[in-house]
Amino acid sequence: MGRVFIGILLMGILSACSPMRVSDFSGRGETFDLFGYFSGTTHGYGLFEDRFGTIKRQFKVVIEGSIDGDKITLDEDFLYDDGETQKRVWTITRRADGSYEGRADDVIGVARGKEAGNALNWAYTLALPVGGRVFEVQFDDWMLRQQDGVVINRAKVRKFGFDVGSVTLAFTKP
Repeated sequence: MGRVFIGILLMGILSACSPMRVSDFSGRGETFDLFGYFSGTTHGYGLFEDRFGTIKRQFKVVIEGSIDGDKITLDEDFLYDDGETQKRVWTITRRADGSYEGRADDVIGVARGKEAGNALNWAYTLALPVGGRVFEVQFDDWMLRQQDGVVINRAKVRKFGFDVGSVTLAFTKP
């Protein structure tokens, strides 16, 4: 009896650690099309939570997307609840295998993305300014296409493999 309980407990722990894969979303929901969705104007409303679930910042972002062949440029303008503004410009390339590579000034190296079904998953390292210092943090960024032109975006933010917070956004097309 004790061994069965330990086996079930270990299976639960291991399954909780298994990462979500973009292929888990194949055939689900409205198909995500990064270029199609972000072409033109997109509005986003979001928040950052620390690792304890405390909301630290809220923001709005307006994105202008322009396509040129196998590249899309996303010109993002953020307005935070404390009045701070920020600009980020992504240049994203669609690769021959259907995956994506993204670059921005505050992204260290290359962001890598994959789509399946209604999901898009990005992995990248961001240089994040906090209180006069800059921290390199890793993003595990998930976008899920919903009905009526809505995309829900949830990103886990990690440093040295430990969760430091999360970002949640809802994107809409005006």
